[in-house]
Amino acid sequence: MSSNVSAPSSGNANLGVVVVNLMKGVVYRDQNPAVWQQLEELHGPVLDYVRVMGLDLILDEAEGYAFLRQLDEETVEADDDKTKLPRLVARRPLSFPVSLLCVLLRKKMVEQDASGGDARLILNREQIVEMMRVFLPDRANEARLFDQIDTHINKVAEFGFLKKLSGNPPAWEVRRIIKALVDADWLADFNDKLKVYRDHADTLV
Repeated sequence: MSSNVSAPSSGNANLGVVVVNLMKGVVYRDQNPAVWQQLEELHGPVLDYVRVMGLDLILDEAEGYAFLRQLDEETVEADDDKTKLPRLVARRPLSFPVSLLCVLLRKKMVEQDASGGDARLILNREQIVEMMRVFLPDRANEARLFDQIDTHINKVAEFGFLKKLSGNPPAWEVRRIIKALVDADWLADFNDKLKVYRDHADTLV
């Protein structure tokens, strides 16, 4: 007895591979070149596919990353006759220290880009500690401070903005997707934000 189920075309199969990878997290050109190539070839179909689920495709060809972002409710209602879709991409609120570290890393990236240095921003633990220490309480307790900052580093890495590199002492590469979190509007009033962070830290000492 013959089956009525036809095999999926290669195009459909590739579309599925790309969407599944995007649903799992950020797709980087350097880490997954095969999926990245398929994403570039199927950009339109992927965008159409994920929009049905209330998602938008953010693809930065210059920096080499792509990810899915939840469409705002106004856009979804306009496109889908006011049908409210369940949220697929969870909101992940950042704590004060984690958001602070993200902003400081983004500022460091801007400074390196402006200097025409290496495209990869790599920082060791001591460099990250020095960036954060003036904004955190318990600055006199070195051991406690280091433990706190290690926790914040690991959380930022969990969110995908830092990539731990092999070697000793440990070092981290700042992933360029952090530009999507900390955009130009954040950086425009960066000094004001740092003052707020410093004042906040002083109240906790």
